Amino acid sequence: MSLMLIGTKLGMTRVFADGKIVPVTVIELGPCVVTQLRTEERDGYTAVQVGFGDMKPRNSTIPMIGHDAKAGSTALRHHREFRCDADEVGKFELGQVLKVDRFEGTKYVDVVGTSKGKGTAGVMKRHGFKGMTASHGVERKHRSPGSIGAHATNRGHSGKLKKGKRMVGHLGADRVTARNLDVVRIDVERNLILVKGPVPGANKSMVMVRTPVRLNRHKSRIVKDS
Repeated sequence: MSLMLIGTKLGMTRVFADGKIVPVTVIELGPCVVTQLRTEERDGYTAVQVGFGDMKPRNSTIPMIGHDAKAGSTALRHHREFRCDADEVGKFELGQVLKVDRFEGTKYVDVVGTSKGKGTAGVMKRHGFKGMTASHGVERKHRSPGSIGAHATNRGHSGKLKKGKRMVGHLGADRVTARNLDVVRIDVERNLILVKGPVPGANKSMVMVRTPVRLNRHKSRIVKDS
């Protein structure tokens, strides 16, 4: 069953699982409210929209306040949709509250977040270039990308650069999906989910946790055998 909930990344810690120390990211997941049900007849596609995070009505807008009021909820800060089949949409109700217990029994999840913004970065930090040699006689160009003038276009001529040439530019602040993360523990009372490894974004940032879209070969075999 397709499912996606919105939460807040709290930070990283470590827990004991199966006699080993496992580094985990703690996410406060939900509670989320079903604010709208998309149907093929009315919207042209089927999806479920969920809202998360209470906010003061004066900081929201009249249309959004009315939109959330139809679901019997106060003004919510974040709204996201996840696609699902028509029969799956029928399993949700307008105004239904979704909590982290929906992920009980799920071995793996995908976590979507916005990576930390690092501003304009050079090629060594942005792309992992090794840089120039640091021996005697080299000018102060150790972190420069080197020559780019010999690269022609994809057609093979003119002096333009090829598309996708790795150069200096903006780094971070992008939508990043960490796929197939192990679910280590779920705390229903405190709405917490602990996933193995790091998660994109800073602490207290908004993240989305969903059922995995596509498992790798090893983990799909584990799910099949279990």
